[in-house]
Amino acid sequence: MSLFAALGVWVIASGELASQAFADDAAPQEWYLDSMHASEMWKTSTGKGIKVAVVDTGVNPDTPSLRGQVLSQEVPQAAAYGATKDYLGHGTTMAELIAGTGNGGGIKGLAPDAKIIPFRVAMKTMKDSAERKLTPLAAVGIRAAADSDAKIINLSFGGATQEPGEGEAIKYALSKGKLVFAATGNDEEAGGGLLEFPAAFPGVVGVSAADASGTVGKFSQSGNYVDLASPGLNTPAWCDTTFQKYCNASGTSAASAIASASAALIWSAHPAWTADQVLRTMIDTAGRSWDKNTPSKYLGYGLIRPRLVLEQGNINPGPANVDPLAQENGGSSAPPATPAPPSSSPAPKGEAVAKGEDEGNGNGNGGNTQLWAVGGVVAGLVVIGGGVFALIRTRRRAT
Repeated sequence: MSLFAALGVWVIASGELASQAFADDAAPQEWYLDSMHASEMWKTSTGKGIKVAVVDTGVNPDTPSLRGQVLSQEVPQAAAYGATKDYLGHGTTMAELIAGTGNGGGIKGLAPDAKIIPFRVAMKTMKDSAERKLTPLAAVGIRAAADSDAKIINLSFGGATQEPGEGEAIKYALSKGKLVFAATGNDEEAGGGLLEFPAAFPGVVGVSAADASGTVGKFSQSGNYVDLASPGLNTPAWCDTTFQKYCNASGTSAASAIASASAALIWSAHPAWTADQVLRTMIDTAGRSWDKNTPSKYLGYGLIRPRLVLEQGNINPGPANVDPLAQENGGSSAPPATPAPPSSSPAPKGEAVAKGEDEGNGNGNGGNTQLWAVGGVVAGLVVIGGGVFALIRTRRRAT
């Protein structure tokens, strides 16, 4: 993904992989709610009490699914310009995936009782040059999000180079105890091995995209900055800024948003936990069949499974202030949260569960729903776009 370095504007990490419009009811495309057993999780947690900062193209608070869900009055003044004027529809989609109520046929978020604090930052997709000059840069938006009451910051955008000041903004957010998720990017087919910022900054949880069967999207960028995998294929998204129709979209943007919503469910159920503890339980319960100490360059520590955290009322989340990604970030590692549920048995030899996306298959409700609930993926190998690759990678380190 390209970056207008001189202007400091990013591109979104989804949307360009969409897009056939369907009926104005998003429910048929919400396969991930069934796959992740959302109705069971909601008996324990709906995300109530948790605020999520969506730093994106702005958030429209007036869609049926977001009415009453967007806390525009809580946006710090430094980044308040245009926060509720979404110039693309992307930020509104991310907000609905996280905390949408589903009213009026809208997207039902995985954490429907969480609240959204909206931020609009300048990206390549912002065509109005006058508006771009007035709109905060990503670094300003992230720092403002860190100053808000949001516990979680979702960054469903990125670029191949670092925007000035953004790394420091990320460090500031982490110092304030925020849990930061970011999309890992959609340019794997352009050659692979590309870094995507802000996902590649130390301390940020990079999220790749998978489908209902645990299949990695062949567009989903791989690398040592991928930490977790989340649903991101064949998900609903607003087609444009008229907010009249949803489209079928695929991208790591949605994956990051659904990971943020998963964290909101966990944090709501365990409000005394820190960001490190929430993340540690997500890592330890992720679906995988390989050694956690040798994470995948495609799936990171595995497929997110927040239900396994919510089911264990007495789960020990580990140390409060030790980064579970410390080893990759150049520090000392922490013991895992306990008890960690076992992954499922590996797939039979020669059958890789994590494989390539079949673009345009339209089977939004297909696939193995058990994989997201209790399953794992085959150890050692992943099939993407017809090729077999080793999972093990060298983790990134702070510089």
